[in-house]
Amino acid sequence: MKTVELKAKLTGADFDAALARNYKAEDIESQKARYIRIAESFEELYGADREVEVFSAPGRTEVCGNHTDHNHGVVLAASVNLDAVAVAGKNDENIVRVKSEGYKMDVVDLSDLGVMPAERGKSASLVRGVCAGFKNRGYEIGGFDAATASDVLSGSGLSSSAAFEVLLGTMLNHLYNGGKISAVEIAQIAQFAENEYFGKPCGLMDQMACSVGGFVMIDFKDPAVPVINKLNFNFGSCGHALCIVDTGGNHADLTDEYAAVRSEMESVASKFGKAVLRDVDREDFEKNISVVRDSAGDRAVLRAMHFFNENERVAKQAVALNNGDFDAFKALVIESGASSYMYNQNVYTCAAPSCQPVSVALAMCQDILIGKGAWRVHGGGFAGTIQAFVPMDLLDEFKTKICAVFGEKSCYVLNIRPEGGIKVL
Repeated sequence: MKTVELKAKLTGADFDAALARNYKAEDIESQKARYIRIAESFEELYGADREVEVFSAPGRTEVCGNHTDHNHGVVLAASVNLDAVAVAGKNDENIVRVKSEGYKMDVVDLSDLGVMPAERGKSASLVRGVCAGFKNRGYEIGGFDAATASDVLSGSGLSSSAAFEVLLGTMLNHLYNGGKISAVEIAQIAQFAENEYFGKPCGLMDQMACSVGGFVMIDFKDPAVPVINKLNFNFGSCGHALCIVDTGGNHADLTDEYAAVRSEMESVASKFGKAVLRDVDREDFEKNISVVRDSAGDRAVLRAMHFFNENERVAKQAVALNNGDFDAFKALVIESGASSYMYNQNVYTCAAPSCQPVSVALAMCQDILIGKGAWRVHGGGFAGTIQAFVPMDLLDEFKTKICAVFGEKSCYVLNIRPEGGIKVL
C-alpha cells in the first residue's frame, strides 16, 4: 500500500487487532500515532507516491543464561513490547537507505559488501553486514528505502542493536524473499553482521530472542542449529511485574569488557583442548582448577564456574515455569544474579570502581524485595540495566524508590511480546 493509504488505515481501526498482539491495549492509540509519524518521515525523505510495507522487531529481556551463549551455553530469554519499527519500500537503485529517527541516514551501495573498517561500531556496518549475510547464504537482496524509529533503549540491556539488525533482516526477508527465511536464520545473519562488520564479538542470544519472540529456551551447543523451545507460560498470571531499571550507565565504551568475558571463558576451554566451555567436561575442569588458575588466572576460573552453574539454572528455571512454580523461578533468578556479581564479575568495570550504578540498583532491590521478589543484573552488564520481578502490591513503592535515585523515567514495566521480527500490516 502507499503511505497515504497506510496513514488512513491507521487512523481508523483496520490494524487495531494486528497491533494488539504485541502492544498493551492502553498503548494502541499511541502506537498508531507513532506508526503514522514514521510514515510521514518516509514521505518527507523519499516521496509520498511509494509502495511501502511496515515491519517491527522487538527488544529482548534475558531471563537467565548471563554470558553463556558465546560459549555455546543455554539461555532463557523473552521478547518485550518495546520495539524498532520501519516503514520501507523497494527501490531499483541497488542502494539501501535507512534513516533512523534521531540519527543520520545510512547509505549502503550493494555493489560493495566488503567489511569497511571506517564503519566499525556504526549502524551503517550493520546494514552492510546484514545484506552481505543474505547474499552469502544465497538469498536475494536489493535496494530499499526505510524510515525507522525505536523505543528500545540504547544501552539498556534490551538489545537495541539486535532489534535493529533483526529489523533489517525482516525487511529483506519480506521485500525480496517472500518471507521464506526462518527467524533462526535471520538471527544468525544478524549476529554475523554484528561480529564481522560492527566489530562486537557478541553471542547469538540477543538476536535469537528478538527474532523468534515470546519466552524461549535456546540451547547453543551447535550454534549453526540451535535448539529452540518456546515456553507456554502466561506471565500475566503470576501476580508480578517485570521491571527493567535503567541506571543511566552506557555500554558505548565497554566492548573490551564484554570481549574479555568471552575470551577468558575460551582461555579455560583451551586448556582442555576445546574451543568453548560447553565442550569441556565439568568434572575435568573441577579436578584441574589449580592448573587452570596458574595459566588462565583466577577471574577466568570464576567465569568458568559461572558458566557451568548458569547452564544448569536455565534448565531448572524452564522446569519451574512449565510447572507454574514462580517461587522456585524467583529463587533461581536471585541465584543467577549473585553468580553474575561474584563469579562472572560483570556488574561494574574495574576501570572505574567509583562508578557503580548497577550495584546501587541491585542493593536497593534487595532491600525492597527480599523475601518477596527477585532481581539480577540484566544483559551484558558493567553498566545499563537491572531486571526485577516485583509483586504487584509492591510495584508503586518499588517505582517510587527507584525513580527517586535513578530518575523519573528509569523504571520500565514491560509486557512479554509473543511475536519476534514481523511484517506488521
